[in-house]
Amino acid sequence: MCGLVGFFSPNNNKFNQEDQHRILTEMTIQITSRGPDDHGLWCDSEHGIALGFRRLSIQDLSQAGHQPMTSACGRYIMVFNGEIYNFQDLRQDLNQVEKIIWRGHSDSEVILALISRVGIEAALSKLSGMFAIALWDKQEKSLTLARDRMGEKPLYFGQENGTFFFTSEVKALYPHPDFSATINDGAVAAYLRFAYVPDPLSVFKNITKLEPGHFVRIESSGQVINKSFWSPRDMFVHARSTPFQGSRDEAANELNDRLLGGIKQRIVADVPLGAFLSGGIDSSTVVALMKAVAPDRVRSFAIGFDNPRFDESPHAEAVARHLNTEHTTFKMSERDCLDVIPDLQDVYDEPFADPSQVPTTLLCRLARQHVTVSMAGDGGDELFGGYGRYWDASAHWRKVHNLPAWRKALNKKILMGLSASPSRLARNVRKKFNRLHHDNAAQYYANHMSRWRVDEGLYPPERLSPNIYDDDLALNDDISLERALMHRDTQAYLPSNLLVKTDRASMSCGLEIRAPLLDHNLIEFIWSLPDAYTVDDHKKGILRDVLYRYVPQDIVDRPKQGFEPPLIDWLRGPLKNWADDLLSADRIKNSPYYNAKVVMARWQDHRSGKRAWTYPLWTVLMLEAWLDKHQRRPKAGQFKKEKRR
Repeated sequence: MCGLVGFFSPNNNKFNQEDQHRILTEMTIQITSRGPDDHGLWCDSEHGIALGFRRLSIQDLSQAGHQPMTSACGRYIMVFNGEIYNFQDLRQDLNQVEKIIWRGHSDSEVILALISRVGIEAALSKLSGMFAIALWDKQEKSLTLARDRMGEKPLYFGQENGTFFFTSEVKALYPHPDFSATINDGAVAAYLRFAYVPDPLSVFKNITKLEPGHFVRIESSGQVINKSFWSPRDMFVHARSTPFQGSRDEAANELNDRLLGGIKQRIVADVPLGAFLSGGIDSSTVVALMKAVAPDRVRSFAIGFDNPRFDESPHAEAVARHLNTEHTTFKMSERDCLDVIPDLQDVYDEPFADPSQVPTTLLCRLARQHVTVSMAGDGGDELFGGYGRYWDASAHWRKVHNLPAWRKALNKKILMGLSASPSRLARNVRKKFNRLHHDNAAQYYANHMSRWRVDEGLYPPERLSPNIYDDDLALNDDISLERALMHRDTQAYLPSNLLVKTDRASMSCGLEIRAPLLDHNLIEFIWSLPDAYTVDDHKKGILRDVLYRYVPQDIVDRPKQGFEPPLIDWLRGPLKNWADDLLSADRIKNSPYYNAKVVMARWQDHRSGKRAWTYPLWTVLMLEAWLDKHQRRPKAGQFKKEKRR
């Protein structure tokens, strides 16, 4: 795991070598936590290209793994963030065609050799892992950026003032004199709605996230070519058209074998390795299968809290005892959690308001004291139907979807007409009508997922980009609505929320997270399974079947428990003064991003105990805290708000 950053000014040699080096050095410093072990710079002022890198050494700890790395043929220079789990197989394949004299045993060297042999697009299709890649082609004078299929590793890119930027985290762009840091109003509106900035948006205008499974090539002429090398939608449709034909037991056997193979690849590391264990289905399955293939005793980590309502550690300890792992529970007090909150804006480079960011950041920091790599169960809920919202949303939609079009239009008109009213009557009417005006299931689910609904008057609806949950799969009679919503979450909620949370929390302390459930070959198999094998009982179907082979059912069968702190109590107690300051009338009354009157009314309701608005308020608080931090950050350009049209 590492961090990359750089810039490219085609046909515009605006910086000499010394300036490039100075700017690039400052940019890489911003992401030191992603790679505390080593750093590297490569600049070519004649062609306006500069590549910077911070390294967290996992494979090949020697200088043979140093980046930026040049291909053996001398044509390519690359910076690469991630892990390629099949690199040893690829290395063997390359050697069968032509004997290669390798400088080391890193996956980076294998990527470059593969690109030199087959080209970038063909190479990407062969890579299995998580990655963000920036590749300079000396011959073509072109820059190629690529991101892994599921979006585990971040990669931002964009252009301002004739310069293309690319980076693992947008905060690395501040030192560049061509970066204006102009806030994107549409991205802020989307953030307020969903509590995260959805791909491909970024919080800054002219900067976007490269979408998962895509690569973009920037030619010497400045032309930009954006292509997909793996489409989750196309793969899902293909998998549904060629379904698995075996029995449930046969499917469980296949799932077991594929998981074992993926985990075996992911335990390869030249540094200490462990696993997160909550005691839930996903993490317990990962740890159980790790035990089956790991050569040494598995180390597992859990976090516990003083408040038993939020403490999963006894469940994790029960699984650890059965599997005989070397288990560590980090017991956290309320004070420990509260002390993390001021650090969150250093951890998250964009506004982010998933409350589980607090315990996740804590767990990563504590695990890093013992290991450099940790396994996690990310993706299980989206792939196996772990969220009750899929059934809740589907059941409600089926009740209302046949409303006449005129009735839906009238309901929407009533809703929007009352959006600016703070009265209890208006609020009750909005509550009654907010599910009765959507044209399709995608719109309905977006409403279901909203922290701040469009009809609540917080932000102008016209600022929102197209609905990130739009997907015609929800209209396909051959695909259940529940399965369509699960699939949409793998394209929206998973990469833009959950994987952002995991990446930033872990990389803020130099910890690498590996997620075996996100192996693309495994996912394509899971998508081919009948609903009856995966989402039949709301309990993750055959994933439980696999787990029961390793852990007794009575140890892991329990209601799903969220990994979230008691925010409702904190905002009325120890965080009350902090929130009072961030949401004070003098501070927010002229906010260009939201209707301050709506926020202040809800804050008064919440702090008095009249009504709980925990999650909507946390979303605004995290935005204000982010603005506080990032408006004070030293940078070359002036921090600007986007001009109103």
